[in-house]
Amino acid sequence: MKTAWLDGLTDEDLAFVKRFVLASGSLKALAKEYGVSYPTIRLRLDRLIQKIGIYESETIASTFERDLRAMVAEGRLDVHTMNAILVAHQNELEEKA
Repeated sequence: MKTAWLDGLTDEDLAFVKRFVLASGSLKALAKEYGVSYPTIRLRLDRLIQKIGIYESETIASTFERDLRAMVAEGRLDVHTMNAILVAHQNELEEKA
């Protein structure tokens, strides 16, 4: 049975998780495999942890908000912009109601 967090992961995220497991959780080995520094792998893992937390959160009811927050976790969107988009979206929902 799939869980919400697993459904929220991209193919790239899943490949990273697979490689992480195959490296026995060694960030040093994973960094070497990817050809990047340890801090780069650590940042990637931290972002993935944050993203999983977002998809597992029971306090975020809206799929729209969950997806925006995941974009922030991935580094594709900054928090200020996300908040502005959420406010605009909420205002639009209120106008339609």
